Amino acid sequence: MIVESLKMENGSLITEFLLIGLSKDPTVKIFLFVLLLIVYMLTLIRNMCLITACISDIQLHTPMYFFLGQLSFVDVCFATVIVLNMLAQLLGRTRISFTGCAAQMYTAAFFGITECVILAIMAYDCYVAVTFPLHYTVIMRLYICLTLVSCCWLFGSVMSFSVTFLTLRLRVRRSKIDHFMCESPALLKMACGDTYDTEMIFFCLGIFVLLIPSLFTAISYIRIIITVVRIRSSAARLKTFSTCSSHLIVVTIFYSTTVYIYMRPVSKNSGNWDKLIAVFYTVTPPMLNPIIYSLQNKDVKMALKNVFFSHIWNSHHTFVTVTNTVLLPKCQSDIS
Repeated sequence: MIVESLKMENGSLITEFLLIGLSKDPTVKIFLFVLLLIVYMLTLIRNMCLITACISDIQLHTPMYFFLGQLSFVDVCFATVIVLNMLAQLLGRTRISFTGCAAQMYTAAFFGITECVILAIMAYDCYVAVTFPLHYTVIMRLYICLTLVSCCWLFGSVMSFSVTFLTLRLRVRRSKIDHFMCESPALLKMACGDTYDTEMIFFCLGIFVLLIPSLFTAISYIRIIITVVRIRSSAARLKTFSTCSSHLIVVTIFYSTTVYIYMRPVSKNSGNWDKLIAVFYTVTPPMLNPIIYSLQNKDVKMALKNVFFSHIWNSHHTFVTVTNTVLLPKCQSDIS
């Protein structure tokens, strides 16, 4: 069993870990707790608004918004797994069971890897929409979209299981993790003996998980830029460039930080820096993705307005119906 394989250097089994977290200063902890709580609430509200708009408005039932809905769902899950654990640590819950550590490592890797691939597919979708607008509906038909998304989730599941399995077969020097979550690089730093073979396996997995999707995304955006440059209308060209540049900012933050953490040689003395980098790719993209990709879009704004006003109308209609059917007869009987 995976959960029984991680051992100390002396051969004893580990039953729990102690996570050092982001800081030991009580004042800093309070500040970080308030900040992360605000970030998590913004992430949750923004992504849920986008998911609601994509589901409720039939005009948004297109491949682009289908992928955006998938990305928002992944972001909500990813932020929930990571940020809620960080908030619990800042409140003093620093110990985590071995099973909990394994589950957190798997789920964080699962949603992170899935997001990597979804971002690449979204870049391809944008490339097809800009380069082949007349054939877009044929190329990105429903069956293709469902197949691509299914492959994303399956790929994330298989690769995250592989990463977790390899990590939990290591022998470690201690049960104290200098990080705010159970992450493969953090445990790899604690490993005993020569870890070269394990690091090379992680590097090879990183090629499939990080490098190939990031290169695919970069190539897609390069092709988009080449196509946009040929557009005669300066207004359309400027609008497309502004959209692509905002997308590239988020994608660059996510890919560059994850590549730095997962595809470099293990350094024993970079704990604080690694934690800071990890905050960027676990907290920032889920919060920014809804704004960057679609909440500034007029169609999404209109869909949210329709959902909001329809909810108000339904609530008002329900209130009036209850008043007419329950309260009014009672008042009439009291008068008689």
